[in-house]
Amino acid sequence: MAFLRLFGRKRWERAGFSLYTAAVRAARAPYFYAELEVPDTMDGRFDMIGLFVFLLIDRLQKESEPGPELAQAVFDAMFLDMDMTLRELGVSDMAVGRRVKAMWEALHGRSLAYAGPLGAADGPGLAEALARNVWRGIGSGQHAAALAELALEQRQQLAAQDVSGLSTGAVNFLPAPAAA
Repeated sequence: MAFLRLFGRKRWERAGFSLYTAAVRAARAPYFYAELEVPDTMDGRFDMIGLFVFLLIDRLQKESEPGPELAQAVFDAMFLDMDMTLRELGVSDMAVGRRVKAMWEALHGRSLAYAGPLGAADGPGLAEALARNVWRGIGSGQHAAALAELALEQRQQLAAQDVSGLSTGAVNFLPAPAAA
């Protein structure tokens, strides 16, 4: 896989790519789009990937080394993937940098919005932030509350995982409920 050859030069980079891939897989669960009505658009998928990547980075940054290095490797993997995806979609070379920067800023803003409620285990506060970002303020508060509950559960799941396992690229996200 060309992506691994480009990215897989250092141990943390390989682990970061594996962790990022697991976050993407978790974020693509049909339940989010079918049951919670997350918009099945580029923006909706970016928001879900961003949520799972944020949860993972947040977990890793709470560790001493290699946690911060792994967190950076996950971040780098995400934005290398975003760059490559934009290019595959035909975005011009001149525009890719601007679009990736906008995505970085969006992830940063969402991370700031989610960090406080997640840290305080504030489901309603997290639901409000998710409703604003994932559904752009349009949609069911019930769906946002369900996603907030799942995010809080994922956070606990990640907290229970040892950094030595994470440093090998192994992460276990809770499976999403089955879509009807």
